[in-house]
Amino acid sequence: MDLRKLKTLIDLVSESNVSELEITEAEGKVRIVKSAPVGAAAPVTYAMAAAQVVPVPGPAAAAVAVVPVQPSGHVVKSPMVGTFYRASSPGAKSFVEIGDSIKEGETICIVEAMKILNEIEADKSGAVTQILVENGQAVEYGQPLYVIE
Repeated sequence: MDLRKLKTLIDLVSESNVSELEITEAEGKVRIVKSAPVGAAAPVTYAMAAAQVVPVPGPAAAAVAVVPVQPSGHVVKSPMVGTFYRASSPGAKSFVEIGDSIKEGETICIVEAMKILNEIEADKSGAVTQILVENGQAVEYGQPLYVIE
């Protein structure tokens, strides 16, 4: 989910009487829960799935946390830190799309690390049910990339 879209949703929950919001999209599921009010001068903080915290000072007096929902199925994780690419070159067709059937050992993406393009292969056969990373996004070691069922 786009960070701007996520911030907008968090702001909406912060400013409304809604205490909990859960949204499911093709990229995954996000659950936003408003916690009990804190001191009036306290900043609003947002926690994201990768333990990234973005403090945003403002008049709102509540803390909102995004609780990651674990994907069901087999998760393919990044074997290294780098930049995630869904295709072999800009404008080329993606290696896999949601719903595609893949075989173990088939190339499913590329992670660029230190100017070296590393092809990442599926470690299980099945159907791709989720793509958890945006094209061109930086990824960490062990970060979930795909869900295969």
